[in-house]
Amino acid sequence: MAKLKSTLPNMLLSLTVICISAGAILSGVSMYTSGPIAAAKAATLQRAISQVTPEFDNNPTAEAYKSVTSDGDSLLIYPAKKGDETVGVAVESNTKNGFSGEIKIIVGFAPDGTLINYSVLEHAETPGLGSKMEEWFRTEKNRQNVIGRSLADGNLSVSKDGGDVDAITASTITSRAFLDAVNRAYSAYKGTDAHTGATGSY
Repeated sequence: MAKLKSTLPNMLLSLTVICISAGAILSGVSMYTSGPIAAAKAATLQRAISQVTPEFDNNPTAEAYKSVTSDGDSLLIYPAKKGDETVGVAVESNTKNGFSGEIKIIVGFAPDGTLINYSVLEHAETPGLGSKMEEWFRTEKNRQNVIGRSLADGNLSVSKDGGDVDAITASTITSRAFLDAVNRAYSAYKGTDAHTGATGSY
């Protein structure tokens, strides 16, 4: 095969062929990996729901619904059921008030509003400081621990703001953000009928 002369049209033709080939390869890779990535995300979400709610026998993700928070946002709620009875809900929440940006969590509530457990899904907080939120708020120390608290008694806030939750040492901003995400989760939950998923009044 004769070598193409190094002319502008030939260079443009070569670049076009390369771009088309690269695009086709990337498209193929995307199609090949999108399925496994989606399955992995679904499995991660299912595990997170299981960690923050009592044992259930339904498929919470299939029965998920959205509810409006007190600040006008909407959050996904996953009902956990045993038979026909709702034993709890998992609420996917977030806040953009973290020290390093957005924090995403999932919070489990009993039907009466008691906080069952939480799991941190995503954050970019400082390692060794703000990252401690993953365990800090469920330790045995009462003023740190939010597990078992009823948010029906009011929003959670750090002691520096007049609340009764001890902030992570040297990470008050992260602590405020974490509790903000928890409070937003509860505001969405309390705005729904937990048994029907219908939006209620505040």
